[in-house]
Amino acid sequence: MGENSVSNINKKRLDAIFAIATYAVGSGAASAVPTPGAEIPKQVILTASDILMYVSIWKTYFQDDVSSQGIVKMLTQLGLVTVGVTGTAYVAGKATTAILKEINNWTGPLGWGVTAVIAGSFTGLFGVMWALYCDYLYSQKIKSQESRVISY
Repeated sequence: MGENSVSNINKKRLDAIFAIATYAVGSGAASAVPTPGAEIPKQVILTASDILMYVSIWKTYFQDDVSSQGIVKMLTQLGLVTVGVTGTAYVAGKATTAILKEINNWTGPLGWGVTAVIAGSFTGLFGVMWALYCDYLYSQKIKSQESRVISY
């Protein structure tokens, strides 16, 4: 890769890290707010936020929009989402976080903090895996373009 390509990919990586950190902190903060009896609906909203994170990272690397169905298809291929008869592993993880949060609503600020860290970590972990996948695809695209230029 040329020097311009290296600085370009490094900027994309920094932008992706910033997006992941922003969404992870937001997810953790939203999860920390006690909402007894309303955790499952909140997790649906947080899942939508995660999808926006994936779209944001995709746009960082490829400057084009991708539909939420396209994101889910790629996440499935990557193994982050496992589609099955009972739903997805991702949704199950969100449901587990919601149940944990319901229990922690009764334990006060310490429990809320633990839940915030767990929720933020899940978002960050999935975001990093997605960013690595996008980075790999982008690197392959750059190599392909450079090899076409060299062959001409």
